Amino acid sequence: MDNGILIISLLFLLSATGIAWQVVRTAQLATYVTLADGRRQERSLPLLIRLVLPFASFVPRAVTEHRVLEESRQRIARRLVAGGYEGLLQPQEVVALRLLMPLGVGVLLCILLAFAFPRMPQGIGRALADRQFAIYFALLVLLGFYPDYWLKKSVKLRHKSIERALPFVLDLLTLSVESGLDFMTGISRIIQKREIDPLGEELIRVFREIQVGRSRREALQNFAERVDHGDIRSVSNALVQADELGTGIGHALRIQADQIRVKRFQRAEKAGNEAPVKMLFPLIAFIFPAVFLILLGPVILQMAVRGGF
Repeated sequence: MDNGILIISLLFLLSATGIAWQVVRTAQLATYVTLADGRRQERSLPLLIRLVLPFASFVPRAVTEHRVLEESRQRIARRLVAGGYEGLLQPQEVVALRLLMPLGVGVLLCILLAFAFPRMPQGIGRALADRQFAIYFALLVLLGFYPDYWLKKSVKLRHKSIERALPFVLDLLTLSVESGLDFMTGISRIIQKREIDPLGEELIRVFREIQVGRSRREALQNFAERVDHGDIRSVSNALVQADELGTGIGHALRIQADQIRVKRFQRAEKAGNEAPVKMLFPLIAFIFPAVFLILLGPVILQMAVRGGF
């Protein structure tokens, strides 16, 4: 009997060690995307997605490529492009992650929680045991929505980076065009002088598309469709319209830069006006109890000590 328990303990230890080694190894792996000019740019995937992604191929293609999910796959594909993960992840893999997260990781965590309940203090364990179904269900739902949440957050962060860089890039492009350089040379100078950021990656792609024979109009329209942001769409439409009407591109770029700065100021002003409302909950939840403890804590402590004597 003792030998059996020892063998089971050793097997459990080996399994835990193997899982820990795999987690550490996966966390150290770097993932890359290839830019339009051939350079590789690092893209970090969340650890949980990197751990589950190798198992996405086990999900049947009849499920991930079903025609009922066609609209969902198209939406995921647009988000992957806007988030900068084109070529690194496929829409079918994200659909598979939606299934694997709750069915694989979720069930495993639920089993671990079920074994953990008996080891908790009696009051806490009983309270959690009474709500086991609700806890498990909420955990499965959260894991099912996690891939979409991460993808949506990635797109939002990339859009914020583009919003910050866009006015300065437009100023540089305006100066280049007004100093006598053509549009392509101006973009080339900006790409060479600036560090690679999300906006720089998209400009590299615009530059390469025009180089391989696409018209400026097609390249700018593809640019706006990939990024899927209102400011980029406005700049693209203004440049296409200036190209069609034969007006100066420099003047259109200067107007767009000014308008985008005004929009950015309005966004900052809106965020500042929303700050007091967002601070209300932390104020009530943390600051008021802290003040209460600071003011009345010594009094309560003295009363407790005197009552003990």
